[in-house]
Amino acid sequence: MSRPIAIAALVGAGVMVSLFWSQSGLPDVFLAASPIVIVLLLMTLGHKSAHQAGPIGWAIGIMVGLAGFGLTIDALWVSQIKGLLISGFVLAVLWPALLLYNLVAQGGGIDALAHALEALIRDRGLLLIALAWAFSGMLEGLAGFGLPIAIVAPMLVRLGVDPVLAVAAVAIGHAWSVTFGDMGVIFQTLIGLVNMDASQLVPTAGLLLGMACLACGLSAASVLGHRDRWLVVFSLALLMGVTQYVVAAIGLVSLAGLLAGFAGTLGAVAVSVSQRGVTKPGIAGNPDPKDVRPAWSSVMNPRLGAALASYGALTGCLALIATVEPLRETLQRVVLRIRFPEVETTSGFVTQAGFGQIIYPLAHPGTAILLVAGVSYLICRNKGLYAKGSGRKAVAATWKSALPATIGIVTMVGLSTSMEHTGMIQLLARTLGDIFDHTFPVVAPFVGILGAFATGSNNNSNVLFAQLQQTIAVLLGIAPGVLIAAQTSGGALGSMIAPAKIVVGCATVGSNGKEGDVLRLTLPYSILIGLAVGLLALALSFRP
Repeated sequence: MSRPIAIAALVGAGVMVSLFWSQSGLPDVFLAASPIVIVLLLMTLGHKSAHQAGPIGWAIGIMVGLAGFGLTIDALWVSQIKGLLISGFVLAVLWPALLLYNLVAQGGGIDALAHALEALIRDRGLLLIALAWAFSGMLEGLAGFGLPIAIVAPMLVRLGVDPVLAVAAVAIGHAWSVTFGDMGVIFQTLIGLVNMDASQLVPTAGLLLGMACLACGLSAASVLGHRDRWLVVFSLALLMGVTQYVVAAIGLVSLAGLLAGFAGTLGAVAVSVSQRGVTKPGIAGNPDPKDVRPAWSSVMNPRLGAALASYGALTGCLALIATVEPLRETLQRVVLRIRFPEVETTSGFVTQAGFGQIIYPLAHPGTAILLVAGVSYLICRNKGLYAKGSGRKAVAATWKSALPATIGIVTMVGLSTSMEHTGMIQLLARTLGDIFDHTFPVVAPFVGILGAFATGSNNNSNVLFAQLQQTIAVLLGIAPGVLIAAQTSGGALGSMIAPAKIVVGCATVGSNGKEGDVLRLTLPYSILIGLAVGLLALALSFRP
């Protein structure tokens, strides 16, 4: 059977099941979960890529909404236009980030940067862990939107790590930094949603994310095959967790993730220096424990300088936009904002009128990335760092990687917005609350994980579920801050299984179609870490 016929048959089967279910009297919650379950099964057991599973899940989600949840034409078009805005927001980072990476790679900068980090961190296992965990967390604190995976996963591949393992390790490793990442945008959005002062939420969120930081580090080490570095991971996790907590607690939320990741990276360098050049066996291809990495001075070269200048300039641009209020206000005067009408399904679920994803084109990270990419290309070309045709090769590599990624992201987000506008996602969360009652804090992170999986974003997960978690907390007599902190912590952990981010990672390492393999690795870790965070949230809920 050809692939188009097989896909049509699967979608048709989904429609028939939806029609039968809507007339059977069986619980709607199972029907609501079916599109997400189908996507998971296709990507894990069916070995389908995101750009294959996404359209199927999207089609089935629409049919389930029409047959079982009263999706109307108005609700459909509103949900899909909102989804396109969200997708555009993400893709405006993905395409420039891939272009910048490919330009730097064509100039030899990625190889040079990898060799430089080898010179600084001579313990091979510690080097890989630090990149996948601390360095990626620092980048998440800076920009987010999948950028850490897009940058760090290829570096791990350059160091000899299998591409699937590289994407999985970074997806897991960076998750702890997501809530306080993106210069604090996610956390600021969260406190605005629930109308709470940051000081009410930071202590609990800091504790839960500190637990997540340790668990993400240990899990990344496990994926990379370096469980024996657990003591170093524990020490660095303490440093990073405390740094994030203190920086957020003193009011510098926008810098908490960035400085915590930076502290962890410096800590890894300090540990390496303290070992006085003693190395340990590492990954296949470089197993010799007597291997001595080159001195720092021997790896400093124009290619490394160009790579550091490119990403350093990007860091500076994004930091200026985030911290200089007059500059940000000026850039944000240009705004793309669409107000949508109130829509209602035939079953009575109402989505209030309001704006979709608001985009500030000049202040968007993608604009800064594109600007840096253009300037970097011109400078490196004038310095003779590019071979003939390098620019065309970079553009071609970007197109090849980004196009299937775009299909996966657009369809996955379209699925999530259709589920949101029919009440399907909200129904799943409420059902979990009814089932678990006062043990709900254990489940609260999984609601966040569900939202991040469906939307590809901790921020969007919080938009969907933060107020619902707050309402459940009041009904159950639990401090709202506990469930809200658990929600956003779960949303951060959901980054390791969000198809949109996995697609970005696989695209940058040339493993399009391997997203299901990555998901099979990251899914168990997201569940285990989510359970650990949930148990800690449960313990905190008993506080007077």
